[in-house]
Amino acid sequence: MGVEIRVRRTPPDGLGPMLRAARERAGLGVRETGREARLSSGYVAHLEDGSRCPSRTVAQRLAAVLGLDADEQAQLYAAAVTDAGADHPARTAA
Repeated sequence: MGVEIRVRRTPPDGLGPMLRAARERAGLGVRETGREARLSSGYVAHLEDGSRCPSRTVAQRLAAVLGLDADEQAQLYAAAVTDAGADHPARTAA
């Protein structure tokens, strides 16, 4: 039984700039956002530069920390993946 290799998904255009604008609106730096959302600052930067898609768990944390409105939350949750990071089936299986 081989290891399945996933193709990295690219977030939709506009997600990164929306996250950056929300972070700045909240008056937070990248490091503060990472600390409050329990993420590395590098990961936050990758989300903002559009090179990563968040997991659903990360999306929920960011929505709370950044105080996203309903439209921003919908955009973030639409880009979230359910089979990576904290939401990977190997991590959630008990």
